[in-house]
Amino acid sequence: MQYLNQLEPNELVNNFLANPPVDFIAWKTADGLPMFEARFDLLTTLEPALRTKLMKLPLYRIWGKWLCFKTAFIGTTVSEYALLPSDMIAQTIAQVLKADYAKKYAFLIVKDLPNQSLLLDDRANTTSAVLAQQLKQQQFIAVEGQALAFVPCDFASIDEYLSRLSYSRRKNFRRKLKAAKDLDVRIKHSGDACFFEHAELDYYYQLYLNVYQQSDIHFDLLSPQFFQTLLQDKRNNSVIFTYYHNDQLIGYNICFIVNETLVDKYVGFVYPDSYDFNLYYVSWFYNLQFMLDKQLKYYIAGWTDPEVKSSLGAKFTFTQHFVHIRNPILRWVLSRLSKYFETDSLLLEREQHNKSNQKG
Repeated sequence: MQYLNQLEPNELVNNFLANPPVDFIAWKTADGLPMFEARFDLLTTLEPALRTKLMKLPLYRIWGKWLCFKTAFIGTTVSEYALLPSDMIAQTIAQVLKADYAKKYAFLIVKDLPNQSLLLDDRANTTSAVLAQQLKQQQFIAVEGQALAFVPCDFASIDEYLSRLSYSRRKNFRRKLKAAKDLDVRIKHSGDACFFEHAELDYYYQLYLNVYQQSDIHFDLLSPQFFQTLLQDKRNNSVIFTYYHNDQLIGYNICFIVNETLVDKYVGFVYPDSYDFNLYYVSWFYNLQFMLDKQLKYYIAGWTDPEVKSSLGAKFTFTQHFVHIRNPILRWVLSRLSKYFETDSLLLEREQHNKSNQKG
């Protein structure tokens, strides 16, 4: 099934529904909307500095548990946007969601509804805008979502791309890219024979866990079964960039080619080797070169690290979350604190300020 707002292969969405993250429950509604249930910590998307302060308060380990609620999400954690069935009637879906789920869950969240995305067609953007208005009428609170990083293929070479950055950043990135000469880059695909070997699957999953465990936000932990299906399903049109040093895999980047777009989804790293070889930066420019070589239109780089991706020259498109809160008192409080949960825009404002100070 192809959804409006879909940028990923169908196989990835189906894998999520069949093998949801650890402790998640996933399903589709009668109208075909993908959904999932999870325990949601209100501090997850709070502005980082404020979150750190709150977590340092006395007895946080006790009272912090009161900030976790059983929550129903409309969307998935493997798609960039909330996935809407192509025949969905936006004018009625908000009423149906509220009627079916608002009383059962403390929080009901429509996750990552696009806000006039350049990556979608007019129909998808119009349907999402209508749904946003309908959700507001049903007492859902609008909260600015994350910043999706992307790079349009509007340059002819990496040198041209770098020329658009400040002098200090060009110099810094060129220095980091020197590490590439000591790496062996090999491209693999889901369904390759190596991914039917248990030791190889375990190693790839461990490298994913390395990245997950060092992340500031722990929300959706992908399961080993999800990863096995991901790596064995040759239908998903994956491109897996693998980075070797001395014939040892130290990192990978799992992407997909969909509609002339390279969609970046998952990474796995060995630490500290990936830092030693600047693998984050090397893989960024390798992906851009791949986009050029294949004459693709976009490179979609995902949600995380907006400041770093902005420094690397990415553009951004924002989403909105729509949150229904069952408790009227909590709804009143959080509606007045929503700005503190809009962290990506704050981070990008800071990065834009840094850019303005580094021009030249």
